[in-house]
Amino acid sequence: MNAKIMGSGKETLVLAHGFGADQSIWDKILPYLADRYQVVVFDWCFSGAVKDPDLYDAAKYSTYDAFADDLICLLEEMKVKSSVFVGHSMSGMIGCITSIKRPDLFHKLILVATSPRFINLEDYEGGFELSGVEQIFSSIESNYEEWTSSFAALVVDPIDPGSVEKFEKSLKRLRPEVALTLSKTVFLMDYRDMLEKVTTPCYIIQTRNDIVVPNSVPKYMQNKIKGESKVEIIDTTGHFPQLTAHHEFMEVIDAFLADK
Repeated sequence: MNAKIMGSGKETLVLAHGFGADQSIWDKILPYLADRYQVVVFDWCFSGAVKDPDLYDAAKYSTYDAFADDLICLLEEMKVKSSVFVGHSMSGMIGCITSIKRPDLFHKLILVATSPRFINLEDYEGGFELSGVEQIFSSIESNYEEWTSSFAALVVDPIDPGSVEKFEKSLKRLRPEVALTLSKTVFLMDYRDMLEKVTTPCYIIQTRNDIVVPNSVPKYMQNKIKGESKVEIIDTTGHFPQLTAHHEFMEVIDAFLADK
């Protein structure tokens, strides 16, 4: 999982990237964080940065539970406890599941652009109709190269072309068959019932306009999470505030960590 520990602060932060990315997604904020905290970064087994392609088994990772188990094993191996988990997108929910399984590992959860369900229901706005999600699967299957370019431009604020390119390159390193099965795991999941089991304090970071996660979702999560929770909306566009608004993102992180 290419895990590394940087910095030497009293507080330990565990940074977990989301779908299609790798640990380089944190590069803009890592120098700042490592000056103040001990920081753990790693790559999920599906990432194109992981050298052994056989680590990702589509059947095993058809739910987030297997990812949570990998995270537990990693933190045990690195002897990390009572840390702050920072999970982007799908990793936010993986962190929630991990906190339920092992409450000793995290004393705070920071959930960035996270959603428990992406598909709309009559009484729930997830951001996508089922037909739209099925179109994503079809596009990945039919022309992965073209899809990576269009998807990156869609989910990263286009005002920052360097960040769009960074995520696009990360997507292209992902094997198409992995991208297809993982996208189904992500977009078809429903972990709304899991939220009421989360007792660890949660800090939810959302952008003003995220095409993947509508602003109704963090409010929904805040209402459902059993533990204390707070929501902060960053005045930027897109699904990757750590790339496109990293100064504001760090201000929010520092404020959350200072909150007793």
